Amino acid sequence: MTEHVFILSEQEWLGEGTIRLSMVDEPLNFQTHWNNKKKDSSGLIECLQKIQIKGISDVMHNQFLIYDLANNQFVIELENLALGKVIGKGIIKEKLIAWEFRAVELGFEGFELYERQADGSYLMSAEYATSDQLRTMIQGKLWLKPVSGPAT
Repeated sequence: MTEHVFILSEQEWLGEGTIRLSMVDEPLNFQTHWNNKKKDSSGLIECLQKIQIKGISDVMHNQFLIYDLANNQFVIELENLALGKVIGKGIIKEKLIAWEFRAVELGFEGFELYERQADGSYLMSAEYATSDQLRTMIQGKLWLKPVSGPAT
């Protein structure tokens, strides 16, 4: 597990990609920012994600809590204004971090895959669906936010 730094260490990540919605013909470009906290004494990792879709003024905020990290598996909790709180399961493999949510009571399910690249970045893909057959498909790339140098 030590090969992965995304979500497992205290760092900031930036990303971009496209979102396809089943009800919209054109893909939407987005940018994302992850602020991942250090694992606390109880083994909990908090990750805060912001998503800005080009042309839309609202910023989506997601809070992820990762815990019960053992045997390359973990529990992940997602909370945002649209869904409330959902709990899923995740796995960690040599070059992959992935998780899925199945909230039958909300009519919501989906997954996210993060594949580590040789340069340390991650290619990501995700798909979510709701009971009313709305689908969201996401493709993108994440990279470690560069450390700023001292001001001159």
